[in-house]
Amino acid sequence: MEVFLASDKASAKPKSSSSIDLKYVVDSTDESSDGSESPPRQKFNQNDVRKRTIEEQLRILGKRLQVAEIEFHSKWDNPQKHLPPTSDHNSQLSDFACLKTVGTGSFGRVCLAQHKRTKRYYAIKILHKAKIVKLKQVEHTLNEKKILSCIDFPFIVVLKSYFKDNANLYMALEFINGGELFSLIRREGKFKEDTARFYGAQVVLALEYLHSMDIAYRDLKPENLLIDRYGYLKLTDFGFAKVVKGRTWTLCGTPEYLAPEIILSKGYSRAVDWWAVGVLIFEMIAGYPPFFADQALQIYEKIVAGKVRFPFFMSTDARALLSNLLQGDTTKRYGNMRNGVADIQSHIWFTTIDWVDILDKKVKPPYVPTVKDEADATNFDDYPEEDLGEPPANSPKMLFEEEFEDF
Repeated sequence: MEVFLASDKASAKPKSSSSIDLKYVVDSTDESSDGSESPPRQKFNQNDVRKRTIEEQLRILGKRLQVAEIEFHSKWDNPQKHLPPTSDHNSQLSDFACLKTVGTGSFGRVCLAQHKRTKRYYAIKILHKAKIVKLKQVEHTLNEKKILSCIDFPFIVVLKSYFKDNANLYMALEFINGGELFSLIRREGKFKEDTARFYGAQVVLALEYLHSMDIAYRDLKPENLLIDRYGYLKLTDFGFAKVVKGRTWTLCGTPEYLAPEIILSKGYSRAVDWWAVGVLIFEMIAGYPPFFADQALQIYEKIVAGKVRFPFFMSTDARALLSNLLQGDTTKRYGNMRNGVADIQSHIWFTTIDWVDILDKKVKPPYVPTVKDEADATNFDDYPEEDLGEPPANSPKMLFEEEFEDF
């Protein structure tokens, strides 16, 4: 069995810690002329809209999802279409000015960079080939690039460009500079349930989208949820994402968020993501995860034991939902039963959520970060700057060419 812990990956750490009407994804035109994110297309005015029944909401989501599946598979089945729709594709590192390191990890780092010609800002994930090969992460890295090239969803970070040179692999992602959800939880201590509902709904929709494409995310946690300048979430870091149609056995993820079937080496399915949703919602409401200890082994023992102690201030409805998400029996876990994600979306705890309005970003966020401009990286920690390891222009040979042929 291969074992990969999320702490070994490069990530950006903040301070304190087509036109078809049924389109399920954001159109490529959802970007301002300077490359920055455009604000939500609709004003926050819900009072003049008739409240949809949950059946109507799920029907609309289902139709949009059908369109999204067609688009995804057209890219997945045709490698020639794995090209992000951006003029900055086929770039090289010298095309960018790297301004600040915003994250580090075992394979490399993430830096805020500006494209010299277009002046657009990106978060460039720089991965050292030699380290990837040494740690046997080639397959995971190729999975990440291919999946990000094919998916398109409002609550998932966008891959704008990718390229490689002798020493490194590069993924230029949209720069989301509102900070991590992790930072907000630590700063606030815990969230009101309405706030947890708002964020939880976006995560549920993002995972519903991924699971419809047979993709297991496998690394849900507050650190991998970025807050954009308008207050909505973006799921990032797809280093453990994988197409899973049956079962898989790799032990990977973050200890506090691992489902029991992963720990027990039984083989697992995409249902592990719904367990992680339960952990996330619990942590947002309580201010701490349901299973925690000083040592990973102790955490695993608590997860397998499956005993959840709810804080006294957590509502009965929240406890009911979490009891069905933090369910050790996968045949009884919400999101993995016959009705699928509808069991979660129709649960009483989500009654006040209009899933279509959340998807269309018509709901006023409970928190909007203060962001000065597109290059504002003040929500991220300071890291030592070092040479990027760019190879000489006259390098005679592409290292690990065979291993990364598909990158």
